Amino acid sequence: MKSKLLEHINDPKDLRKLAKNQLETVGKELREFIIAVVAAKEGHLGASLGVVELTIALHYVFDTPNDLLIWDVGHQAYGHKILTGRREIFHTNRQLGGISGFPKRSESIYDAFGTGHSSTSISAALGMAIASKLKGDFQKHHIAVIGDASIASGMAFEGLNHAGVTDANLLIILNDNTMGIDPSVGALKNYFTDVKAGKKVRKNNIIEALNFNYSGPIDGHNIGDIITELERLKSIKGPKFLHIITTKGKGLQQAELDQVTYHAPGKFDKITGELNAKNNIPQPPKYQDVFGETIVELAKINSKIVGITPAMPTGSSLKLMLEEIPKRAFDVGIAEQHAVTLAAGMATQGLIPFCAIYSTFLQRAYDQIVHDVALQNLPVIFCIDRSGIVGEDGATHHGAFDIAYLRCIPNIVIFAPLNEIELRNMMYTAQLGIDFPLAIRYPRGQGTLIDWKKPFSKIEIGKGACVFEASEIAVLSIGTIGNKLIELQPELPKNKIAHYTMRFVKPLDEDLLHYVFKKFKTIVTIEDGTIIGGFGSAILEFAANNNYKNKTIKHLGIPDHFIEHGKVDELMECIHLSKEYIKEFLLKLL
Repeated sequence: MKSKLLEHINDPKDLRKLAKNQLETVGKELREFIIAVVAAKEGHLGASLGVVELTIALHYVFDTPNDLLIWDVGHQAYGHKILTGRREIFHTNRQLGGISGFPKRSESIYDAFGTGHSSTSISAALGMAIASKLKGDFQKHHIAVIGDASIASGMAFEGLNHAGVTDANLLIILNDNTMGIDPSVGALKNYFTDVKAGKKVRKNNIIEALNFNYSGPIDGHNIGDIITELERLKSIKGPKFLHIITTKGKGLQQAELDQVTYHAPGKFDKITGELNAKNNIPQPPKYQDVFGETIVELAKINSKIVGITPAMPTGSSLKLMLEEIPKRAFDVGIAEQHAVTLAAGMATQGLIPFCAIYSTFLQRAYDQIVHDVALQNLPVIFCIDRSGIVGEDGATHHGAFDIAYLRCIPNIVIFAPLNEIELRNMMYTAQLGIDFPLAIRYPRGQGTLIDWKKPFSKIEIGKGACVFEASEIAVLSIGTIGNKLIELQPELPKNKIAHYTMRFVKPLDEDLLHYVFKKFKTIVTIEDGTIIGGFGSAILEFAANNNYKNKTIKHLGIPDHFIEHGKVDELMECIHLSKEYIKEFLLKLL
């Protein structure tokens, strides 16, 4: 059997020993390798398939890791990982104890910068380039590979604006495939589309106007053309910009035809590309779909409702509103800060904005939450998806911090539903009219109820509820993690452990808490957020402020360190939030 070239590439030095006419074969083998592993193990697919030729060319032309290469977002870096010494362990990608699905400095010297959120690569590469110059190293190259969806983000523009007035040895490569996770949007995307089509654009190319040496667009799947252009650009001083055209999912027909689904398709047949058949047994809905279906239902009866998402219409399920009521639903691109202040502007004019955004991405708009929404006490409704542990995407994507970072902001109300019905009813309550900002946090994945589309009912702000009464220990839960207590109830001693779902982190239900603290000596808080400054901290503050002494108060939550990647159940076990651990913990307290 003929030996494959890829089997002998253990680092880029091995790649550089090959003749240029062998690189197409390497590309074919690399693409097949990525497809085979992701088909069996799951992960991001389309983005990495689209940059196979670029990945090979970059490591062939540049002296990595001495030359510094940054992959924006990072889900396009699978080929990079395979060529830089991780081929033999690539099957552990995104699994507990395995390699990360994103570039990670602690994992490899070839991962120059950790990238899990978008649009950071230009600023980081520019920082590195300036550092090299200050150290007197004028030979080192600094390359940022960024997608056309990511370059429209404000942070990318800030980096471009600064880089254009430096003489930094910086190369920015625009991977233009008109796709993020969903199709790219906005005026800049239209501009690049016109450039690709050879249409006459304004006298100055927008990139050249920012003082970059612009070249392209070139075919991002012609490895010879890419190498020729990269070798030419190596000799040019100052900031450079290479525009390449690629196809997301290149090399797998289904991934090219359905780029949204095959961004991260789950398991599929590596030969045919067909997705594995799904179980047809009725299942509870995903929380994102409860949001998506409910906002459409409410928007049809309330013309003031608008929906906003920063580039996640499919992931948040706002796509349902974009399809049914397109004039009142807005995908603003990868622009979290803009999304929040856009919502604030709408709220001043009497609209009811639902801003659907992942917990980890809302971090990027913190100042806008404080300055533009909360300070002015505007009724923006933040629907915070992917709160808590999200699984294989790991530390960059877990929604661990939203309770803690929102709780300290005046005026904001924070609600965490126990189940799908409560999520639906809180959305209904909010659109009836509120005079404060509202955050509704809910997790990734499935809920617990199949029959969830009940008639709407209003939720009283700041009120928790008793799930079951008992006499010895009180468990206070916030959000969907409370369902673990409900599932555990039959396994716990009768009439010993009470459970209260608090619903609101802010304001706390003080009447309920006074009742609990007067009745129980031992109180346990459970949350799927960071233990530092979160829900448990709020309960401790309540106890201190109300002079409740001689109480045993215990906290379960996400510990004070970044949680790596793995399946949600595995990670919950690691951080002592599994059902089994909670049961053991409570029995020991008894």
